[in-house]
Amino acid sequence: MKVRAIGAAFFVGMLLCGSAAPARGAASAAGELPNGSFEQTREGRPKAWRTQRWGGDGQFELSPVARAGQYSASIVSTDGGDVGWTVQASVEPFARYRLSGWIKTEDVRTTTGRGALLNLHNLQPVATRALTGTNDWTRVEVEFETAELDVVQINCLFGGWGLATGRAWYDDLRLELLSPAPSGPLTIAIDAARTGPPISPYVYGQFIEHLGRCIYGGIWAEMLEDRKFFAAVGAKDSPWQPIGSADAVSMVRQDAFVGEHAPLIVLDGERGGIMQAGLGLVEGKTYVGRVWLAGTDELEPVQISLAWGAAPDARQTVTAEPVTNEYARTALKFTARASTDDGRLEIAATGRGRLRVGTVSLMPADNVQGMRADTLTLLKELDSPVYRWPGGNFVSGYDWRDGIGDRDRRPPRKNPAWSGVEHNDFGLDEFLTLCRELKTEPYIAVNSGLGDVQSAVDELLYANGGPDTAPGRLRAANGHAEPYRVKHWGIGNEMYGHWQLGHMPLDQYIEKHNRFADALRQADPSILLVAVGDAGPWSEGMMQRCADHMDLISEHFYRGSQPGLASHVRQIPAAVRHKSEAHRRYRQAFDSLRGKDIRIALDEWNYWYGPHEFGELGTRYFLKDALGIAAGLHQMARDSDLYYMANYAQTVNVIGCIKTNKTAAAFETTGLVLKLYRAHFGALPVGVECSPRIDAMAAWTKDRQTLTVGVVNPTLAPAKIGLTVRGAKLAEAGVRWQIAGEDPLAFNDPTAPNRVRIEQADVAISDTLVVAPCSVTLFALPTE
Repeated sequence: MKVRAIGAAFFVGMLLCGSAAPARGAASAAGELPNGSFEQTREGRPKAWRTQRWGGDGQFELSPVARAGQYSASIVSTDGGDVGWTVQASVEPFARYRLSGWIKTEDVRTTTGRGALLNLHNLQPVATRALTGTNDWTRVEVEFETAELDVVQINCLFGGWGLATGRAWYDDLRLELLSPAPSGPLTIAIDAARTGPPISPYVYGQFIEHLGRCIYGGIWAEMLEDRKFFAAVGAKDSPWQPIGSADAVSMVRQDAFVGEHAPLIVLDGERGGIMQAGLGLVEGKTYVGRVWLAGTDELEPVQISLAWGAAPDARQTVTAEPVTNEYARTALKFTARASTDDGRLEIAATGRGRLRVGTVSLMPADNVQGMRADTLTLLKELDSPVYRWPGGNFVSGYDWRDGIGDRDRRPPRKNPAWSGVEHNDFGLDEFLTLCRELKTEPYIAVNSGLGDVQSAVDELLYANGGPDTAPGRLRAANGHAEPYRVKHWGIGNEMYGHWQLGHMPLDQYIEKHNRFADALRQADPSILLVAVGDAGPWSEGMMQRCADHMDLISEHFYRGSQPGLASHVRQIPAAVRHKSEAHRRYRQAFDSLRGKDIRIALDEWNYWYGPHEFGELGTRYFLKDALGIAAGLHQMARDSDLYYMANYAQTVNVIGCIKTNKTAAAFETTGLVLKLYRAHFGALPVGVECSPRIDAMAAWTKDRQTLTVGVVNPTLAPAKIGLTVRGAKLAEAGVRWQIAGEDPLAFNDPTAPNRVRIEQADVAISDTLVVAPCSVTLFALPTE
């Protein structure tokens, strides 16, 4: 996972089966260029226009030098700039347009750029001719076809793919529709006899990382933050606060239970202790936990209370065993008598003496081996066949040995890649327990960033080794006698990126990867190894020089928000196809791949944009995102010969398909699509041709008794689609599942989990399919 999202869409003429009318909130009516004369102003700038810098410098002005009217838009650069004024304009998909405008220049000189021009940002290389030198007002124009786009970004560009100096003015831009999209009925033609390679079930995989609230606060049931006191009690970054005098609480290193220090409470006759607020409690629900305490015996009994209000009786209290100088464990059990999002856990005593607190834990009693029952229920419905763990950027600074053994004795660490604390409560054994609970396969990434080969081999042997290996004996001593037999192992994460701990040039990393691969295969020849890839020079180098040291190669992509429903949706299948096209070229070009079938593990893919409403990187997803994810699955089915695995990133909260609050969990719209397709989409893809305004794909079920057809309608109008099927005779009735709504920005939330839902209905099979506006529809059509 990159440090930040990739906001730009990848288009480049990806003519799959898809398009749409503009979504609500698009920049303008179709074909209307907002404020093309720059006469509408707001706070001294052209209304609707914004500025953008790709390189160098530039100054932007609303200028009184105008071809007509009062104003133009001006750009000046003295040291060289690649900059522009930019605006979004709605267009009709599959139509032809002319963009024109007037440009005036003064001493424009190019170094690496083109000059002053107009261009379309997301339809490269659509651009007018560029002006250099000094020119009076000059008309420029370019014609273009919109393909599947319903929104285009128009730039008044200065520099252009490089730098330029001087000054330019832009005025009177126009966007003219030359020819509309061809009209005609929507159609889907299926050749059921023309089948492709089976769709790998692993394309419905998931990815979880130690980041934000994906695991802690999402999957893991622990309710307390910083339960091992990584931060000092009372500090700004600590959730713990003193009870009574703040001076009575300090952090001491001597005899710390775990980590670098522990809270010491010194009492001189008064009541004192520590507390944590902000806990989510549900009336009638039971909570269990434990606390480790040590101290002097003159203290009065230590009381641990769970409070759900301010009244004296709005709490339950457990009295600890008399404390001694040695840490001792006290079990906790409470039942809340009211619901609140601001419950408190208090640890307090009265008297004279010293009290040390080791670790504290509190979980709902219905936790399943430490995991949240509500989240686990949804994960089981999701039914993902494989989970990748522990990262992501996190893995490149992670020591897996911190996450084994007694959970209360595992050291807390600063998260090496992200903000916050890594509690090490959820380690390798917990991950594999989760996989067994979900009946899914694990996929473990080893640390090839700051980690070394021996650590990776020891981790592999801890998971898979027998009692004849030291790591295997350690696993057994930790309560897991039988080997886990983990098959999928990834060597590193995004090692091509400057954001990655341990990043190094490709030539050096190739040697490092091969050393890791040789050692891991020697330790366990049965495993499948996934190498770090990134379509372009990095993947090319890895495929040429590491092909004998990998079974699969990973690829990642994220896409941001785009105005226009179809434009937003099309980003995902376009990115999927971009990766597969690159790897088809590699298979043709590289002798190292002759006779090999190294397929893609797309082990991070998703949309990534918007505010973090569910903790770090906890972005919300909308109905329009669900359409994109479905279209992405369609493209993986089309490219079933290349996609071995895909891992939606990430599963819970962090850009996740499930979101949680303190007491509830819900599917995001994207999670509904993954659940639906995993359960009901077929396994053997067939030939499909469809009208470009929709995206459709079809596949046989494993028994070849039912033809499944997925349809994405990225428009705000319902659609009747003519259906023809060759190579199979359909029965008279089938089933339809639908995820739809009139608002592309509809979303679910743990407080309102069913705004968007999967709707199932029986349908009569005919030569017409009917789909709702802004929808994902999956048909199961039995055959006779």
